[in-house]
Amino acid sequence: MDTKEEWYNKQEYVDYHDVIECIASALDAKDPYTANHSSRVSDMAQKVAILMDLEECDIQEIRIAAHLHDIGKIGIPDAILNKKSKLNKEEWDKLREHPRIGAKILRKSSRFQSISDIVLHHHERYDGKGYPDGICGNDISLGARIVMICDSIDAMLNNRCYRKAFTENYCYQEIRENLGKMYDPLIGQYVLEHWNDIVNMENFVNDLIG
Repeated sequence: MDTKEEWYNKQEYVDYHDVIECIASALDAKDPYTANHSSRVSDMAQKVAILMDLEECDIQEIRIAAHLHDIGKIGIPDAILNKKSKLNKEEWDKLREHPRIGAKILRKSSRFQSISDIVLHHHERYDGKGYPDGICGNDISLGARIVMICDSIDAMLNNRCYRKAFTENYCYQEIRENLGKMYDPLIGQYVLEHWNDIVNMENFVNDLIG
C-alpha cells in the first residue's frame, strides 16, 4: 500500500474526493438548514491547516475529514435532526451517537482509518467536557481540534431549524471566550488572528438571508 504522502499525490485520491463531495452533499440535502455546511467547514479547516503550516498530506486529510465530519448523522432520525424545539434527553443521547456512527462507517475503508479518528472526536472539548469519549487537550487529534472550531463557527453563523444565525461579532467573541475550554487555545488564536481569511462571509450570505 502507498504511504499517506504518496496516496494524496495520486489520481486515486482525486477520485476519492469527488465521491466524498457527493456523499457530503447527499447528507446536507437531508436538512435544508445545513445545506453546504460540510463544504464550508472543510474549506475553513483547510485554511487553518495551511496557516498552521502543516504537511500537505495532513492538510488534505483534515480537509476530507471535515467534509465527512457529520456523515454519522445519516443514522440519526430526521425527526431529531429537524426538531424545532429543545431535544429531550433520549433524543439528545441519540444525536450524540453520530460521531461513533460516522467513525464506524469510515473504518470500513483502510484508507480512512486516521480520518475516522478525526470524525469520532470532532465534538470533543479541549477541557474534556465533550463527547463521545470525554478526552481532553492533546489527547484529541490535531485534526479533530481544527474541525471542532470550524464546525462551531459555521453553526453559529448560519440559521438552524431551532434558531436564527448569530452575528459575526457574537461568533468571534464566543470563540475568544472559550479558548482553553471548548477550543484548543493555539488553534483558536490562529483563527482569531486570521479571522477575515478563514471566515469569508460571502460563503454565508445565502443562508443568512434565506
